[in-house]
Amino acid sequence: MNWKGVLLALGLGAAGGTAFFLADLPLPWMLGSMSACIIAALAGAKPAMAMPLRSVMLAVLGVMLGSSFTPDLLDQAAQWAPSLVSLFVAMAVATIVVMAYLRRVGGMTVPTAYFAAAPGGVNEMVVTGGALGGDERTIAMIHFLRILLIVFTIPFGFQLATGIHGAPMGATMGRVVDLKLADAALLLACVAGGVLLGRVARFPAAPLTGPMTVSSLVHILGLTTSHPPAELVVAAQVVTGAGLGCRMVGLNWRHLAQAFRVALGSTMILIMISAGLAGLLAWQTPLPFSMLLLAFVPGGIAEMCLIALALGQDVAFVSTHHVLRVILVIACAPLAFRLFKPWFER
Repeated sequence: MNWKGVLLALGLGAAGGTAFFLADLPLPWMLGSMSACIIAALAGAKPAMAMPLRSVMLAVLGVMLGSSFTPDLLDQAAQWAPSLVSLFVAMAVATIVVMAYLRRVGGMTVPTAYFAAAPGGVNEMVVTGGALGGDERTIAMIHFLRILLIVFTIPFGFQLATGIHGAPMGATMGRVVDLKLADAALLLACVAGGVLLGRVARFPAAPLTGPMTVSSLVHILGLTTSHPPAELVVAAQVVTGAGLGCRMVGLNWRHLAQAFRVALGSTMILIMISAGLAGLLAWQTPLPFSMLLLAFVPGGIAEMCLIALALGQDVAFVSTHHVLRVILVIACAPLAFRLFKPWFER
């Protein structure tokens, strides 16, 4: 464990988060932390993130996301059917369009372009794409830059387009001094039980989705209405942002510029497809455009759900769509590639 690197990343993350918070920027603790670590990494520093610490903080975020599922949610879930079905169509169309873009503009091979375009879990797409003949490094870089660009652009663009700034986290989540002992014990049980469930069931992003599943069941059953305290959620955002920023270690500005042009174009295609579908559904259904946009834009599960929380949107709706997206892509992308590879090559 590179403890010097970990301490450097946490220090940079806290400083960057504080700067963004004082500047009143959206999602300050995650975006500020990520920005500080990216700048340091590209300048030659070596911040690092301890994976056990990141997993624990993802579990905290999972419990927080699960706490947005309430007993009356089942009555609303029927309204989600059109958007859940549309999500599958959107991801299929986006994969084909982005793959064609990466083939033509990026000059990538069919396996590399396909698995770099499929908006699923990064690890799963890299491993599967590499096994089927793709360039693992290129696939990983395109996915990472996609998440990075979406995490940066959506909060700012959302705030400018809608004027929605969000509520202070302390007002929506509560503080540690207000958390009762029995509720704290139950939330800790959600963390432990969820991590175990995620590993045994092999959930995508298991440290996050396992605790989220257990927490959602606990809250739907009405066993508690408590959330993880705001202080802990802020710490989780700092760690999550720093973890993203640390992935830039070993790269320089030239390496980043080479991949950035291609990744920017592919990410803009994904955002436009998502925005178009969100606008169509908002016109045809009672679901609001702002919530649909956050549910369709394919960023990371944890990051998009944090954006939804920070902007005061329906976290249960957004998290359900992103978890389903990742599951669908992981399950369907390899099979679709084998079936349609000859057509893709033509």
